[in-house]
Amino acid sequence: MKYFIIAGEQSADLHGSNLMRAILAKDRTATFCYWGGSAMEAVAPGKLLDISETAIMGFAEVIKNLGKIKAFFKITKEAITQFEPDTIILIDYPGFNLRLARWAKRHGYKIAYYISPQLWAWKKGRKESIRKYVDELIVILPFEQAWYKKEGITAHYVGHPLVEAFAKYNYQSLPKQDKPVLALLPGSRQQEVSKMLPIMMEAARKVQNRYQVVVAATNYVPTDIYSAHVANTDALVVTDRTYDVLAASSLAIVTSGTATLETALHGVPQVVCYKTASINYSIGKRLVDLQYISLVNIILDEAAIPELIQHDFTMKKLVAAINDLENEADIVKAKYQRLHTLLSSERSASENAAEIIYNLAKK
Repeated sequence: MKYFIIAGEQSADLHGSNLMRAILAKDRTATFCYWGGSAMEAVAPGKLLDISETAIMGFAEVIKNLGKIKAFFKITKEAITQFEPDTIILIDYPGFNLRLARWAKRHGYKIAYYISPQLWAWKKGRKESIRKYVDELIVILPFEQAWYKKEGITAHYVGHPLVEAFAKYNYQSLPKQDKPVLALLPGSRQQEVSKMLPIMMEAARKVQNRYQVVVAATNYVPTDIYSAHVANTDALVVTDRTYDVLAASSLAIVTSGTATLETALHGVPQVVCYKTASINYSIGKRLVDLQYISLVNIILDEAAIPELIQHDFTMKKLVAAINDLENEADIVKAKYQRLHTLLSSERSASENAAEIIYNLAKK
């Protein structure tokens, strides 16, 4: 059967690749057409658009790239029409994917949404779009199934795909360091790194006498952006080996997002940070209805790790948070154990999701 997948960002590329493998284990005739990156490309041919083009975030950035996004819709609709998939699989990326779901449903395609939009976070959500246009909703956070049930929407909780990602990852050691490692995870998009890394490095310079600073970089961001900020320091930049960096780390400073869960599941105490353009923050603050911003704190429903958001994200507050975290590392790690239990399932998330999607495609 034929599967069309839209994975618009780096984390979705990883989860999409594991999902493709799980689908192939059930459907050996499976063929794919997809948005994705190198991880998905390593599983099977069929890439239509690369995540280096499609990873656009923030209200201001979306507005600046409206022409590009419109072109993505045109390319994708034409590809779907030509490919004639048995099902369309949407992975996260709600701004684009929910609009595409409306078009696809009207044209008679079956739709599975894997890694649901975080509608529970928004004061004005998109529940009706899910209800009208999505045939199978697959969620990866333990509280989401019950939340959707209250909204009259059936959802399947499959466990979190990061748990299996760690199990499958081939860890390689970093060069041995004389000091404990402080990992900096400034994000996976260029605008994030440009906004976050300067302040992270300011704080890192204050503690570099007792830590080896290692920046977890991605090849989707130009290397000169990283090198400009680590100049005249002994900080290391390690590209596309985030899990290796985390495995070697004692503490981490992490940009809010999936990386907070990756850090927690590696057992690394962390300070979660976020800063965006003023217009993005102003609009987001009016729309988002959450006590916490990090997925770790949201899932545990407590302030398990410190968060420094927007105006609180300063060098002084970050250094103070690092100092506090050093004394509370064991407490944080104990809370991470509960998180791991909540996110695990008997089978892998990809296997559970693949079964739901395969059954949908067969209908």
